Amino acid sequence: MTERKQFKDKDTEKVWNRVFVKKWSKELQKRTWQEMSLLFSFASDWNKLKETFGTELEPLKGKRKGQHSIRVNDQWRICFVWEKGKVYQVELVDYHDEKK
Repeated sequence: MTERKQFKDKDTEKVWNRVFVKKWSKELQKRTWQEMSLLFSFASDWNKLKETFGTELEPLKGKRKGQHSIRVNDQWRICFVWEKGKVYQVELVDYHDEKK
């Protein structure tokens, strides 16, 4: 069985490692890091994730079925797959681009 990747893309992984990514603002990266910190801290307990993020934790539909998202702000989401107490395929997504 192939091990699943924690991050879907290198730029999101860089944000987690606090390496600046030019295409995103410093404020967006700071907020994303804070949200990912909570996500990784509570990933082992789905009920704790729901308690922490409340209505900001959303199951996704369509081509993203099987994923969840949490809001960073009105425009940006962190999308991920939650499975057996772990998160995988974590990525920062421009929600408005997804709607096009």
